[in-house]
Amino acid sequence: MVFPIYVYGHPVLRKVTGIIDKDYKDLKQFIADMFETMDDSDGIGLASPQVGKSVRLFIVDTSTLKDEDPLLKDFKKVFINPSIIERIGEITPFNEGCLSIPGIREDVSRESKIRISYYDGDFNFYDEWYDGILSRIIQHEYDHLDGILFTDHLASLKKRLLKNKLNGISKGKFDVDYKTVLPGKRVRSK
Repeated sequence: MVFPIYVYGHPVLRKVTGIIDKDYKDLKQFIADMFETMDDSDGIGLASPQVGKSVRLFIVDTSTLKDEDPLLKDFKKVFINPSIIERIGEITPFNEGCLSIPGIREDVSRESKIRISYYDGDFNFYDEWYDGILSRIIQHEYDHLDGILFTDHLASLKKRLLKNKLNGISKGKFDVDYKTVLPGKRVRSK
């Protein structure tokens, strides 16, 4: 099942998500639906608040980036109840976008390396290091679980310059090829 994507201005995107356990109702199906939704919207990462669920879960699939980096070809993971333990390395800018903020891309500065603990879809525990583009994607999706959007990392002047575009998104002034939910729970078709 393909979920609609909740867009900028919807309150679910600003909530801090709650921990889930292995008995979460229909967890396997929810994860499968998240991957289907991400694929349908041409994303490389998707966090549960983006589909209206306030739980600590996000997914990443970088197979579409295999031409840029062959190591990304088979990276497809589920992160449940993740916790970033360390952020180290050079802070570098990289151009980011988000399915919940369609039509806007901006440079965001983040640490180049992270250590994260999490559970996979079978509730196996991991404590791993990631760097480069994987570190950046994971940090972006992780932020969603704490109600943070990539635009929150921008300088005040840049935020002011984007204010009208962001307000437009919350009113449905954007064009995408996936279903969305605007603030007020109004579903917008493709």
